[in-house]
Amino acid sequence: MKFSGWAPVSRMRAQRRIVGVVAIGAVVAASLAGVSAGPADAADGAGSAAAPALGAGRYIVMLREPSATGLAAGATTGSFDARSARVTSYRAHLRQTHTTIARQYGARPLANFTAASNGFAADLTGEQASALSVDRRVLLVEKSRTLKPATWHSPKFLGLTGKNGAWSSHGGRQAAGAGVVVADLDSGIWPESESFSGERLTKKAKTPWDISRRGSATRMEKADGGVFRGECVIAQKWDKGDCNTKIIGARYYGDSFLASVPAADLAATEQLSARDGGGHGTHTASTAAGNRVANVKTEGRKFGTVTGMAPAARIAVYKVCWEADNPDDSGCNNIDSVAAVDQAVIDGVDVINFSVGGGASPTLDATEVAFEGAAEAGIFVSAAAGNDGPGASTLDHPAPWVTTVAASTSYRFEGTIVLGNGKKIVGASVSSTSVKQTRMVDSAKAAASGSAPGDSDLCGPKSLDRSKVQGKIVICQRGTYDRVVKSDEVKRAGGIAMILVNPSENSLDADFHAIPTIHISDTDGVKLFKYVDQLGAKATASFEPGNQTKHKTPLPQLAGFSAHGPTLVSEGDLLKPDISAPGVSILAAVSPPSNSKRKYDLYSGTSMAAPHITGLAAFIQSVHPSWTPMEIKSAMMTTAVPTKTDKGRASRDALGQGAGQVKPRRFFDPGLFVTSDATQWRGFLTQQGIDTGVPALQPKQVNVPSMGDGSVTSQTTFRRTFRATRAGVWSIKSDVPGFRLKTSPAKVRSERRGDLVDVKFTFVRKDAKLNRYAQGAVTLSGPTAVRLPVALKPVSVAAPATLSGTGVSGSASATVTAGFTGSLDVTPRGLDKSDTVVASVAPKAESYQCVTVTPGTSLAKFQVDVHDDTADLDLVVLAAESCDPESAFALAGQSGTASGDEAVTLRNPPAGVYIAEVSGFSAGDAGSPMAFDFDFWDLDASATAGSLAVTPDPVPVRSNQKASVQVSWSGLDPASKYLGYLAYANSPGITLLDVTTP
Repeated sequence: MKFSGWAPVSRMRAQRRIVGVVAIGAVVAASLAGVSAGPADAADGAGSAAAPALGAGRYIVMLREPSATGLAAGATTGSFDARSARVTSYRAHLRQTHTTIARQYGARPLANFTAASNGFAADLTGEQASALSVDRRVLLVEKSRTLKPATWHSPKFLGLTGKNGAWSSHGGRQAAGAGVVVADLDSGIWPESESFSGERLTKKAKTPWDISRRGSATRMEKADGGVFRGECVIAQKWDKGDCNTKIIGARYYGDSFLASVPAADLAATEQLSARDGGGHGTHTASTAAGNRVANVKTEGRKFGTVTGMAPAARIAVYKVCWEADNPDDSGCNNIDSVAAVDQAVIDGVDVINFSVGGGASPTLDATEVAFEGAAEAGIFVSAAAGNDGPGASTLDHPAPWVTTVAASTSYRFEGTIVLGNGKKIVGASVSSTSVKQTRMVDSAKAAASGSAPGDSDLCGPKSLDRSKVQGKIVICQRGTYDRVVKSDEVKRAGGIAMILVNPSENSLDADFHAIPTIHISDTDGVKLFKYVDQLGAKATASFEPGNQTKHKTPLPQLAGFSAHGPTLVSEGDLLKPDISAPGVSILAAVSPPSNSKRKYDLYSGTSMAAPHITGLAAFIQSVHPSWTPMEIKSAMMTTAVPTKTDKGRASRDALGQGAGQVKPRRFFDPGLFVTSDATQWRGFLTQQGIDTGVPALQPKQVNVPSMGDGSVTSQTTFRRTFRATRAGVWSIKSDVPGFRLKTSPAKVRSERRGDLVDVKFTFVRKDAKLNRYAQGAVTLSGPTAVRLPVALKPVSVAAPATLSGTGVSGSASATVTAGFTGSLDVTPRGLDKSDTVVASVAPKAESYQCVTVTPGTSLAKFQVDVHDDTADLDLVVLAAESCDPESAFALAGQSGTASGDEAVTLRNPPAGVYIAEVSGFSAGDAGSPMAFDFDFWDLDASATAGSLAVTPDPVPVRSNQKASVQVSWSGLDPASKYLGYLAYANSPGITLLDVTTP
């Protein structure tokens, strides 16, 4: 154990408890909260900002008392009325509660959230934030943060158009989305675009939905019988004429963003209004619900007709993303986003698009919690999965009430490179210009004098030597800089064309470049460089438009950038993403000033995929206004089809594609629904450490139309409830390699619409490889085909979480259940001795203990043991720069049970200073102050006390049978506390070993 010194500091404060901000390593028995982010488009050169310090700053404080949408226990039917007397009174009560709690900590609310979530924003010191985080009335405390940004052919590709298309079968294109309001939480909108043209709003109601405006207030009667009441906020370069019968709401949220990026530092194209300063929001809004626009032409290329997925839907804009003069400062603030969600619920929108994300996190953030409230109000939420793929556990938006969308390809924008030896390489290109046989040069060998090392490899600005590039085709590596910036540099240096090469697996993007450009894969890059290395300066190539080879590129394929599961939040026990949609080279409206004066442009990213699902949800709701968000989600997922591999085969990558590519022709008749509800969502939140008062529910128990288990020993069981939309019998078949499926009952039988059928699915491992996901699907075949994606990870053993022993020498036995037959390798780690510190703390006060985690530590544990078992203490662990609590920059973990014994265990924590904050919640029979023991263990390479040994070694095991593992030690110091653990080959689980000596 390594103490950095400790100081029992007492500061009187209100009762406190629960949850924090940024995860440090993997946390055992601790609740954390993540942070929000920026638009999830796949532009290169955008990196994530560092986690904010936990010191002074702006925070969002979410409270445990239900929000207004949760007041009715979550009907999820869309019946929520924010303006009813009951809800209005309750929201007033919540605002008063916010003021009361904030004042108790010397703060004041800057904004109140009462509809989708219950909380407030406030400027706090680090001490105030820490104190609030463990107040038992508080659900979550999260610091203000801004991160970087994560359809023309789409309708035809998805089967919406044509005589037998989904539009024609359900009222026609002109009715798709009619009576539905789509909320786009993004960078605003460009109202002059034809994609958003509409009639001028007046007091007189217009359209069949009676859309009107009085002053800045707008109103629309909706297909579900509800009423949308929005506002057209008059602001910078936005007047009342910018709203119309298409754009029926325009609000902007920037208070928290502008607190860190002043208005003077915004980009020249940015406005303090709902007007789009970047183009991202215009693109997503037009993809979801843009009008039909004919004869679209961009950069001399004719694209024909462009339309959104639900062209008859109306758009309400909630601007939360901002462009800064310094691109590194651009993004979307988490607190502003929560405020926008809250207002969208109050206004009465039907569908929310959120093409924004902060990357993978082991915790749920404030925005995700706000979306739970929106879902309870009957609002469908579509969110981008993120662009950090194709690696595992890179996915954002892991909650079951959100529809998380992966990106796939939908059109072949292609060009062909013809090498001097006649070999052909196909890549992505929007250029229709041929390039004759020309000498090539590797940009790495064409560096300009004085350029930064490695910059020329990436064709960064001013990195190329004109004398080496002039008149040649230049080969550039993808990365760091925007793709189009690279072609700008090649043109500046005199190059006539560019070949852009992926250095690793990623998407191929057809951008509008300054010169003819073809973007090729990492595998084709190897072939290209081999040819160039062989011929040197004599290497040549030509460009030909289109695919000039015999191999037709399969569609759709999962985009290389699309983020993958398993989710860190549920450790693989809740399968995400949910579904895939087009997200590569999507043509849609943009804001011309920030897009080289283009009115329509090609963007790529899961940001572009999410609004496809958003618009399709609006389409469904216009046809079936009574369907709940989870019924819409279920219908989309169970009728989706697998994407394709690069060889044209059906993909099994459930952790990448979810249920697969959405199929509009099928989702109106799903046959069976598989839906979760508010009670399950709250149980899921409680399981994540955000105590809602509903008993914890394990992720795999949530009734979603998918099945995932990240730790299968021999077999695993799921229970799913199906609700029929028609009578029929469905047989059940599994296609998950290495597993056999048993179900009870054997078939799903429905006598009538609305019947509920519970099915028990038991997957038994046959020969699936250990520690590697087996992915596939379960298909129910009958009047309809119902497909549920499955991802199962077999592990070697199920072992106890803890094991205890006593004595300076001794042993303890653990009973494990094996997932295979053979020999199990068990590795002991430790033991480490704690130098126990005895301290005390009064109720409503705190004591700090400062320790150091050394480099190479595989496990660290912080423990508090109160002397009076009737007293109640709480424990928070902070990562810090020093032993000064104000230097804390991340919440590593917390434990706040109803007892006085608390512990936080961190797996593979970063080295550095950590502060354990012990707070007194309530005194027990022994009164105040409350004495306690504080222990800290740091298991690095030097922690070898007791010479731990395992017998037998290895352990012979049989699948699904119990076996005994004995661990022994000797030579420990008396009157001491030791900690170690057992690690098991091909299993992520460990067994903590506590040894005390008399």
